[in-house]
Amino acid sequence: MRAILIAPVMASALACAARAEVVDAQANGFEVRQTVHIAAPPARVFEALTQIGRWWNGDHTYSRDASHLTLEAVAGGCLCEAMPGGGSAAHMRVVYAQPGKALRLEGALGPLQGMGDIGHLTWALTPKDGGTDLIQTYDVGGYAKGGLNLLAAPVDEVLGDQAARLKRWIETGKP
Repeated sequence: MRAILIAPVMASALACAARAEVVDAQANGFEVRQTVHIAAPPARVFEALTQIGRWWNGDHTYSRDASHLTLEAVAGGCLCEAMPGGGSAAHMRVVYAQPGKALRLEGALGPLQGMGDIGHLTWALTPKDGGTDLIQTYDVGGYAKGGLNLLAAPVDEVLGDQAARLKRWIETGKP
């Protein structure tokens, strides 16, 4: 299967402005966290999160084109992907949205989608030093052959890249 939203281990280390960590990794689940300071107010960061097709890495989509991604930041809203030829994918659904403060999605990204697990991706925004501290966490639990702990580091790496791309896009206009 092609690399999708969460890919296997990437070939090289990424130069990333986010501080990333695997908080916990067990056979039945893991938590990864990325922390980044963005030179923009929380309202702008929240708005940018919803423009996911502008900053997400297209290598981590089914269509290989992030512009096909949409994110509706209301409870029940979808992080969805429209694919050429009429296909589509519902990657995650919004379970909590508080503009300027937090956005939480439920679902399994990439190859996790085909396993017996579920995850919660949370973006928490805190105003700090004239900008925003963004804490991105992804908690995944359930079943994966061989154990979910084996996926924690590659997921952390990919999500760290996404947080760094979001920061760059907000601050420079280029992910």
